[in-house]
Amino acid sequence: MDSAAIRSTSSTTAMTRLIFAPVLLVGFGGAVIAVAASGASHLWIVTVVLGAIAASTVAERLAPYEPEWNDDRGDRRRDRLHALVNETSSALGVVALPTLTGVVAVFDSWPSSLPFPVQVLLAVVVLDAGITLTHWASHRVGMLWRFHSVHHSVTRTYGLNGLMKHPIHQLIETAGGIAPLLLLNLPRSVGAAAAGLVVIQLLAQHSNVDYRVGAIGRFLALNQGHRLHHVNRAGEGDVNFGLFTLIWDRLLGTYRDPRTYAVRDGELGIAGRSNFPTAYFDQLVEPFLSRAQFN
Repeated sequence: MDSAAIRSTSSTTAMTRLIFAPVLLVGFGGAVIAVAASGASHLWIVTVVLGAIAASTVAERLAPYEPEWNDDRGDRRRDRLHALVNETSSALGVVALPTLTGVVAVFDSWPSSLPFPVQVLLAVVVLDAGITLTHWASHRVGMLWRFHSVHHSVTRTYGLNGLMKHPIHQLIETAGGIAPLLLLNLPRSVGAAAAGLVVIQLLAQHSNVDYRVGAIGRFLALNQGHRLHHVNRAGEGDVNFGLFTLIWDRLLGTYRDPRTYAVRDGELGIAGRSNFPTAYFDQLVEPFLSRAQFN
């Protein structure tokens, strides 16, 4: 490769590191909010999310944090199945929102008069609190950990495996975040926008892009901090539980500064469980096996 090509590659890498987070979070996230606010079919939100997944995949090739994590380890098909099942269930949940709120709404007090983006921001704050606390509990309650451990079995982090979760734990986490919103009579359009933003956030959080966000990374739950949550040494991963922010971690005492350690290949997974099942259907069954399997 000649010097001009090297400079071009270096420039592309540097630019990707700089613009990836704004493009993903502000660009695609803003598009999700705009589509939901317009009243257009929620299928357009799915289209935006698929575009975000494609952009994340390209960026991981242009500016990888760990080049080895771009290689298929026999897990890509499995992760696609997890993503398909979990996101289909989320979409069905959005469709069912009017029925759910009609059944469980206790307080008809959702602030519908606020600008739509503000309503979405409010929903995200509530989701962040509920899902973060459910996530935190999933590392402390044995039965919850059985299902959550599927997600922690990953040996690399890349955009798509943010959606790699046991469907039962996906349901539990979603319930933990959305229950307060249902009680307040959350509008379906706001719920659809929030659901789209969750997917984009999971992409950003697990992305194998070496993107840079500066000091804001100490407050947002992005990939640098979340990699610390996935280390395979007992106890060390009980940090940075946040979905959207690290604010709740600061209150829980589980915050760890993302700048303190750079996680590398070989450091991800579950302590003492190098034999954790890797096939999709085996992972669905694993939480129902004997307790000894989780000690």
